[in-house]
Amino acid sequence: MPRVGLTTDRVVAAAADLADASGFEAVTVSALARHFGVKDASLYTHVRNLQDLRVRIALLAGGELIEEIADAVAGRAGKEALAAFAGAYRAYALRHPGRYAATQIRIDQSLAADSPTLRRTAEITHGMLRAYGLTEPDLTDAVRLLRSTFHGYCALEASGGFGAPRDVQASWDKVVEALHVALENWPRA
Repeated sequence: MPRVGLTTDRVVAAAADLADASGFEAVTVSALARHFGVKDASLYTHVRNLQDLRVRIALLAGGELIEEIADAVAGRAGKEALAAFAGAYRAYALRHPGRYAATQIRIDQSLAADSPTLRRTAEITHGMLRAYGLTEPDLTDAVRLLRSTFHGYCALEASGGFGAPRDVQASWDKVVEALHVALENWPRA
């Protein structure tokens, strides 16, 4: 029987908070049970196992991230939309390190196909890139370029990997400008 007051949403939200506070790898069913003051078995009414919990955190975080990005890019196009998209992505990654780490896990393709969050992510990302006139397979290549650049930069920044005295924000702005130039001059297949 489910413990009074515990819901799947509450369990996943607490796990996401734990990920931000202690790191995504620190999220375990036992750690979460301790947080709620219950036995591990009490949580299995709400999540199947650790993998299920981590996927749920990833989907929660992915939804939060894409909603922030959608709000940032609304009404914008081209370089302005790209800068807004990039800025929202970076701000979320730095503000929610554990949640952000969750968005990087591999999700089973059958689950991904049914996920409204992942569909929304594709729609917003492709919509932002529409101003650049890209079609497949160039669109997929461009998405991969953006994701790898944003993720790499955020991971390095979060770990203190930029030791040069140059302002990190100034470098970020140049990265976004360079991406805009690359997208405008994309080598067509």
